Amino acid sequence: MELDEVRERLLQFSDEAAQTDDPLSWFEELYSWAEGNSEWIPWDKGEPNLLFASWPHLTSLEAGRALVVGCGLGDDAVLLAGLGWKVTAFDLSPSAVKWAAEKHEEVLKLASGTVDWQVADITNTPTEWKGAFDLVLEVHLLQTIPEPERSLGSQILPILVAEGGHLLCVGRIRTPTSEMEGPPWPLERQWVLDIGEEMELSIIEEFELPDDEPGIVRYRAVWRQGAAVSQMT
Repeated sequence: MELDEVRERLLQFSDEAAQTDDPLSWFEELYSWAEGNSEWIPWDKGEPNLLFASWPHLTSLEAGRALVVGCGLGDDAVLLAGLGWKVTAFDLSPSAVKWAAEKHEEVLKLASGTVDWQVADITNTPTEWKGAFDLVLEVHLLQTIPEPERSLGSQILPILVAEGGHLLCVGRIRTPTSEMEGPPWPLERQWVLDIGEEMELSIIEEFELPDDEPGIVRYRAVWRQGAAVSQMT
């Protein structure tokens, strides 16, 4: 199946879900429909996200507890486990979580860290996750979900970060030439900055990657958690 056909099917799932009371249900439909063929998951590259894996501070941080938001097929989570992190990796799709756990079962036996695969929803995370993670990683999830779920998810992310911990988000920045039919929906730079408005902004960087289509601009944004937000009720 060609990439255009895969994208057409993705948009079909997304449009149909938008007409229901569960607009995020298309994630499970897509992973289930793919039947184990990762070529039918358009965002899966079979390796950790480049902007996350190349984050200069990744290998210098002391390994602690990490949360991978919308983990998909799990490559980012496995990278962290290989660096010694105790990782909780979740996705809304039970099929994605099962697929990721099976895909990485053998390599994780050799990792110095661990991955706990879970099914969860970024708009309704478990209460015990509040302030529990030294690193919260969100890659390409917010840009694939519609409003108001997107804003709700973005507000929850900082609350999950422990004092002194980091939030790292990766996605697409909206430009004058951005294609607005989504998912994904490129995000305004200010909207991205507002994700961690109560945190300490470390950096937001923009990238044009050689394998992307012309006009696609990606961001890597990093915040550090102070005491105020981590103690929010």
